[in-house]
Amino acid sequence: MSPLLMHPFPPVFDEESRILILGSFPSVRSREDGFYYAHPQNRFWRIMETLFDTKLNTVDEKKEFLHREHIALWDSIAECRIKGSSDAAIEDARANDIKGLIEKTRISAIFTNGNKSDEVYRKYAYKDTGIEAMKLPSTSPANAAYSLQKLVECWKMIKNERP
Repeated sequence: MSPLLMHPFPPVFDEESRILILGSFPSVRSREDGFYYAHPQNRFWRIMETLFDTKLNTVDEKKEFLHREHIALWDSIAECRIKGSSDAAIEDARANDIKGLIEKTRISAIFTNGNKSDEVYRKYAYKDTGIEAMKLPSTSPANAAYSLQKLVECWKMIKNERP
């Protein structure tokens, strides 16, 4: 059995955050690097760059971008057992305190990045937040059915939720 892993880094947010994007649990690469979507094949940051016509090279630039656009970034899962990085390998998931985060912000819209994040949010957090999440297709390289352009098309709805 895989060891129980705790989420290794905090959410990115501030009191002006208006939308929340929830992943599932950090990949091996993200856990090593200490920040969200660090695997070079994950398309999350390329989607953001395309949607917002920007370049995001460093963690500091990514954090500044999220604050500027009033986007909070976190994961649905606080701890779990996982071998590797695949959401399919996640067991014994416990949810993050998403309601607690929302109470510190102006978040009124939640987007989940893929099926596992959506499943955990709906099962454990929705009853506490009362905010219906919009499930978006996963940005993971494992989601080969979606090209970058198709993902950008699906993800563009997050721009409508900002102030």
